[in-house]
Amino acid sequence: MPLPEIVERIGIPEDVEVSVTPPAKIRVKGKLGELEQDLNHMGIKLELDGRDVVIRFRGKGRMAKSMMGTAKSMIRNMIIGVTKGFTYKLKMVASHFPMSVKVQGDTVVIENFIGERWPRYAKIVGPGTKVAVKGEDVIVTGIDRQAVGQTAANLELATKIKRKDLRKFLDGIYIYEKKIGIEE
Repeated sequence: MPLPEIVERIGIPEDVEVSVTPPAKIRVKGKLGELEQDLNHMGIKLELDGRDVVIRFRGKGRMAKSMMGTAKSMIRNMIIGVTKGFTYKLKMVASHFPMSVKVQGDTVVIENFIGERWPRYAKIVGPGTKVAVKGEDVIVTGIDRQAVGQTAANLELATKIKRKDLRKFLDGIYIYEKKIGIEE
């Protein structure tokens, strides 16, 4: 007996162009840029039906539903990204030593973190991801939600304190706001 097929549809806004290369490669183009994602590893099939993207998956149970939900969210985030973009705001917290943060190419350099003599580095993921330092705020913007989120996570991980009392040493860079829309 063949497995049942689950079908989901995602509407495409008027100002967005979508092209699908079978079986599961999608390219989304909008006013802010262009994103491309290969979803072949998920075992889904993508089709265009007018102004809808149709996602097909053969399977049943929780695994099939979760795979379908993941694919749907990824495509929806691509559409939101090329029309509005994403912004993550992080706050620099330094109670013991004043740290300085600057962007050099595709890395963020964190100097004088808890008085260390050597700098710490955080990688900026993705070609369209931008990092800006404004006072105590670090603002990460871009059209790819995964790249923006990973860059913000890299900044948090680069300032993780080990082998000290975390109740006393609260220094670091922490995410405090995530929002849709690019903010300068």
